[in-house]
Amino acid sequence: MKSFTPDIHWNETVIAIRDLYKSFGDNHVLRGVNLDLHRGENIVVLGRSGTGKSVLIKIISGLLYPDSGTVNVLGQEVEKLDPVALRDLRLKVGFCFQNGALYDSMTVGENLSFPLRRNMPHMPKKERDRRVAVVLEAVGLSHTINQMPAELSGGQRKRIGVGRTLILRPEIMLYDEPTAGLDPITCTDINNLINEVQQRFHTSAIIITHDLACAKATGDKIAVMKEGRFIKQGNFDEVFSDNDELIREFYDYNFIQ
Repeated sequence: MKSFTPDIHWNETVIAIRDLYKSFGDNHVLRGVNLDLHRGENIVVLGRSGTGKSVLIKIISGLLYPDSGTVNVLGQEVEKLDPVALRDLRLKVGFCFQNGALYDSMTVGENLSFPLRRNMPHMPKKERDRRVAVVLEAVGLSHTINQMPAELSGGQRKRIGVGRTLILRPEIMLYDEPTAGLDPITCTDINNLINEVQQRFHTSAIIITHDLACAKATGDKIAVMKEGRFIKQGNFDEVFSDNDELIREFYDYNFIQ
């Protein structure tokens, strides 16, 4: 249950994707994708590796451009933005990479403050330090502020990666395989963190995964992707409540193979 905040319009659409196609040569990756993300909502895009999930969020963030179709983020069509407008939009959209994407030569605190120094160079050091402390507390790793990334576990690196994304206070979070390569206990910790971020910072999120446990724990809505298109959308029980052959095949892929 989301906490009620009067000034947040929960029914507002923050990402609207229509008829999205993307190919690389003869490899047709996205084949007519449609999706709506609403304010305060977590949507899990679920699918096997190679189905186009990561390409989708790279298009949302402007790292790739579609062949056709539209991606509207916070009222702006991403593919039509000039470099300055795209940069401004990206400050409102946080991208959490699979490996955390930390700078090995910087301490945890320096990694977290780097986006502020690069994007908000006039922010006073006192405010930067305050924001670093807030996000470190939020991800449960205040004690690591002076540690180097090499001293962290895989789960801790993921948490710091989330914290570095949160430091700019984005409205939307994009998580790319947040539980990949982690043990089951750490996966549960990361799933809990994603939900805590949603509740505490009122973010909307698209979570890319092939992990059904992650999908069930974090998704308000599930969108199952196969061969570049969504074959079913709904909450977890709605998606997996019937004997649709394509859905059952994916369920078995997670829990039998």
